[in-house]
Amino acid sequence: MRILVVEDDKTLAAGLVEGLEREGFMVDSLEAAEPAEAALRHTAYDLAIVDIGLPGMDGLELIRRARRRGVLTPILILTARDGLDDRVVGLDVGGDDYLVKPFLLPELLARIRALIRRSRSAASMTLSIGTLVLDLQRRSATLAGTELELTGREWGVLEQLALGAPKVVAKQKLADSLSQWDKEITPNAVEIYVSRLRGKLSASGVGIRTVRGIGYRIEAGEGGDADAAPR
Repeated sequence: MRILVVEDDKTLAAGLVEGLEREGFMVDSLEAAEPAEAALRHTAYDLAIVDIGLPGMDGLELIRRARRRGVLTPILILTARDGLDDRVVGLDVGGDDYLVKPFLLPELLARIRALIRRSRSAASMTLSIGTLVLDLQRRSATLAGTELELTGREWGVLEQLALGAPKVVAKQKLADSLSQWDKEITPNAVEIYVSRLRGKLSASGVGIRTVRGIGYRIEAGEGGDADAAPR
């Protein structure tokens, strides 16, 4: 699972990243709202932790703009402000929970798990495309009843394609979904994972079609590796 941390206190941010990664999360950490706004728009995060007191655009405006654009990522507000009015405003603009500094890591982790559970329980836990079935909770896939052996990044590409179906998923979006900010995955690398997935899906009636100049579309039917015009 991937989390975005938006916190301008470098010491606190570093502690959060260390603690979250130790729990198995992938973490992107940013110090300002403007790049975080772009990150939320282009990357599928499981949760965002947003400080209110950011330089420039504050955290409340970041949350407000994200919700206006239809971003559904659960957002945990992290702040030193502990007044009732502050909590009400934070929740009203689109925050899902509120944690006041200072805090203990176990409480933060418990709130994160609760928010992610709540978010995932609101959505279907399985996706089906022909004989391909993805279990989003277990992060596993079966093909005609047989479980596919997938690496973490192969799963990540397959999940994004399935979530986007029947639309085309941009190659750059696939790359962004696999990348951490300090470990960027290039669009060329995405081609490798797509090629491997095609091999594992071959003869199944499910294919990944290249849409020239845009990205890929997963679909049930014949073929799946040829170029197609956008539609």
